[in-house]
Amino acid sequence: MKYKRNKWWDNASQDEINHRQSRLLRQFIATRLVPFSKYYRGLFQKEGIDANSIRSTDDLVKLPFTSKSDLGETRDFVIIPNEADLKKQPSTLLKVLRHGPAGAKRLLEEELRPIFMTSTTGRSAAPVPFFYTLQDLANLEEGGRRLMEISKAAPDFKVVNAFPFAPHLAFWQAHYASTGADIFTLSTGGGKVMGTDGNVRVITKINPDAIIAMPTFLYHLLQQAIEKGQQWSNIKRLVLGGEKVPQGMRRKLRDFCGELGASQVDIISTYGFTEGKMAWAECPAPVDIGPSGFHIYPDLAYIEIIDSETGERVPDGHPGEVVFTPLQSRGSVVLRYRTGDLVDGGLVREPCPVCGRTCPRLIGKISRVTDIRRLNIDKLKGTLVDFNALENILDDTEGLGAWQLELRKVNDDPLDLDEMIIHVVPINGDQSALKKNIIQKLKASTDLSPNAVKFTDWDSMRRMHGVGVELKEQKIIDNRPP
Repeated sequence: MKYKRNKWWDNASQDEINHRQSRLLRQFIATRLVPFSKYYRGLFQKEGIDANSIRSTDDLVKLPFTSKSDLGETRDFVIIPNEADLKKQPSTLLKVLRHGPAGAKRLLEEELRPIFMTSTTGRSAAPVPFFYTLQDLANLEEGGRRLMEISKAAPDFKVVNAFPFAPHLAFWQAHYASTGADIFTLSTGGGKVMGTDGNVRVITKINPDAIIAMPTFLYHLLQQAIEKGQQWSNIKRLVLGGEKVPQGMRRKLRDFCGELGASQVDIISTYGFTEGKMAWAECPAPVDIGPSGFHIYPDLAYIEIIDSETGERVPDGHPGEVVFTPLQSRGSVVLRYRTGDLVDGGLVREPCPVCGRTCPRLIGKISRVTDIRRLNIDKLKGTLVDFNALENILDDTEGLGAWQLELRKVNDDPLDLDEMIIHVVPINGDQSALKKNIIQKLKASTDLSPNAVKFTDWDSMRRMHGVGVELKEQKIIDNRPP
């Protein structure tokens, strides 16, 4: 099954996008979601909402949000049709007329029968499975094809997918991106399958045009390739996902590529989440312009930005929390899903100043609500600390090669104060000057001072980060007792 491509997703006017999204939403809610999703059928009944009253995307505000805490009974979120009701639907009768009973049955199975699963990583809670039908996989492949198109991947590119092999969206989005775009791709499985040495050898052998990976793992990979004296001069794109990519990290990755002989490299970030079953990319932008924003597929998803405190929608271009609604999803489905992701530039609908596409874009830094933690530091109890800001500061520090931020209790006493220790690998230069710079930057930006700055080497930092061991490298580690 292939996604039926359209010509409007990236060049339609805003009026046309609004009209088409509203029509897709009406059909989705009335014919698939409310009739066949146990959770949403019950929710609409509980709230006294008629499915046919949702006529446009503006009407979504009538509906409650769905949050991660609601996803306990995962089967309730799967679209499971009642055969008798499905047969009565006009769309089913039309399929029978066009394709005959056997053909209609095959098409409905492709649309509605789950055959594939990914899951959340389970870092903060038990993993939550999300099921895909063949239609969902077609959507995933088409979204991946667009991701390659937006990234300006040429048909003759050779690509290495270094995401960890796991039932998580990142790996499979990269896999289906290559099949959708008909681009040669080798998946290494990341560090856990081949190790960093194995990845370095494969990349040296293949000489790829692009590498798709998690930023921290790729950072260690490039650094190790430099240590081994490799030349990867053919690299043109680094496509990153699974973690934030601050400007400082982009600069360091670009510098590493320069040391490997690749002088013109586009650093492209992607944004996705398990519950959305897709990912979006930036288009390559000149360094002096900065990131162009994540290009949303308006035929597959509707995005709202809300005030995370009040739940009210905010105007375009204003910061807020990302809320996701699918428009053509089957299998596991969430509606008005609060991602917990905060975007500081909001959603914009003007044409992209870099590529000219008219699809909506998410602009600016994206951070997690859960990355704001409460610490008991010094005499100030319960200080709220934004670890997103700390990451940006450390990644942007000149002369700092790699780092890990460790939270502990003083003397490992559960009743004592919290302490923050920063482990660092210097690139070169004076360690005392780097230590002073780190302390001054953190104090100026966050009014926090680390209890200690400890220096280590690259091999030790790779072990601390869990490179080749963990699915996601550990840049912030909380060693405080529960």
